[in-house]
Amino acid sequence: MSELGALREQFEEKKKLGLSLNIQRGQPSDEDFDLSAGLLTCVGPDDVTSPSGVALRNYPGGVAGLKEARAMFGALLGATGNETIVGNNSSLAMLSNTLKWALIRGLAGSDGPWAAGPRKMIVTIPGYDRHFTLLEALGFEIVAVSMTSDGPDLDAIEGLVASDAQIRGVVFVPTYSNPTGDTISHANVDRLARMKTETPDFTIFADDAYVVHHLTDTPPRATSLLAACRSAGNPNRAIVYGSTSKITFSGAGIGFLSTSEENVKLISSYLSKEFIGPNKIEQHRHVKFLSAYPGGIEGLMRDHAKILRPKFEAVERVLDRELGGTGLATWTKPTGGYFVSLDTAKPVVERVVELANEAGVSLTPAGASYPFGKDPSNANLRIAPSRPPLAEVEQAMEIVALCVKLASAEYGE
Repeated sequence: MSELGALREQFEEKKKLGLSLNIQRGQPSDEDFDLSAGLLTCVGPDDVTSPSGVALRNYPGGVAGLKEARAMFGALLGATGNETIVGNNSSLAMLSNTLKWALIRGLAGSDGPWAAGPRKMIVTIPGYDRHFTLLEALGFEIVAVSMTSDGPDLDAIEGLVASDAQIRGVVFVPTYSNPTGDTISHANVDRLARMKTETPDFTIFADDAYVVHHLTDTPPRATSLLAACRSAGNPNRAIVYGSTSKITFSGAGIGFLSTSEENVKLISSYLSKEFIGPNKIEQHRHVKFLSAYPGGIEGLMRDHAKILRPKFEAVERVLDRELGGTGLATWTKPTGGYFVSLDTAKPVVERVVELANEAGVSLTPAGASYPFGKDPSNANLRIAPSRPPLAEVEQAMEIVALCVKLASAEYGE
């Protein structure tokens, strides 16, 4: 029997298992959610006032959030409470809101609303699909640069922004990037902060969703974009976003952003036109629960890592065993975050996804990590092992590896 025939036979045997597995999106598991069960009971009828004296049940309190929440979550992003706004769920909504106001009114240092003329935004590829769809919906022309092991391709970015005033900023994930797991280097943080730009209000929109989502006990030392921009004489250049979506409950968390105090004042003035204030009880609940958790947020994230690490190890183990040395694919080995990025040597990812679905494994659609869902190489696959139980992750990855082999063999037929 030919190699292709043998692979097809193996594939048909896998289909007979009648599996229904999903490694498509980066959702926490129920076991992860159980770590935050205390969040549901830590606030009671007596919790009517925050430690700083804000009445939790009434309107007053300010649009920037509770003082205690601003201090706690600002620290995660390398900022002070005065440099932080804490809102409702989620960070993507806060990013969206910032961009909308930039289009309508502009940001600190703007010469007018961004919507007054053509506007472009730099993104990294492979990258986060929701960033692409948001920017497209808001009318930005998307300019893609590669994500490297040191973060965004700074040579490409510096060349673009030096002469194009229509480029208003860059949107990317600085820590454990989605989907590659790469983290921006200290040198590239400094270059982003200092680089010359044609537009005076060029803004770094850093979606730091995985800043505390380490898989090892020796995480990389973070470099504060805010501090770097301040030192470079561009204090308003960076706005960094985060949330508790994968710290506590994905559907019932809080989002936050950190930036310069000038930007906080400006953005708060915009927010005050929209609403009186965020959900103060939810903010108080999170501060109370996370402060009481053994080891605080770091302790909680260590417990998350105990659940997540074996799943990422399973992905690596199966891929190494089934595809290692074949030359059919390469893949990242992240030390944090929620994803593994796999690239096939041949342009077959659409076929891999199709085959996997036939065998009962749901994968992220081909092209999802590229703007408009178009991967020019048809080679990148985002793998999300966080949600299923460990045994299912192993099963799913065995099928993914088989599908890569089969699709590659078919391509050469």
